[in-house]
Amino acid sequence: MTELLGFRPADIGAAALVGLIVLLILRGHLVPRRVLEDRLADKDRQLEDVRAERDTWREAHAVSEEARREAQDQAGELLELSRTAGYFFASLPQAGREVRASADTDPAPATPP
Repeated sequence: MTELLGFRPADIGAAALVGLIVLLILRGHLVPRRVLEDRLADKDRQLEDVRAERDTWREAHAVSEEARREAQDQAGELLELSRTAGYFFASLPQAGREVRASADTDPAPATPP
């Protein structure tokens, strides 16, 4: 370790080293272990909160996807029922036209007895 930042530590003296340490402390680059452990504990709590929120969103997504699948299945069933109803209603006018055609050919209405 001949040079540290372009000079030897023995050349700068004890006062400069103390000044450097004080400067590092004031700028926040050098903190006591207790402060470091507190900050790490805070980060761990934040991570737990984020994980809990992630799990909540994951469960909500699963419920949402299940509801979407159910709605899609119901839409498929309704589509099939609407096709059936469409075929049913499409067949009604044909029967009605036949009845009207026979009623139009009879010029005398039926009189009650």
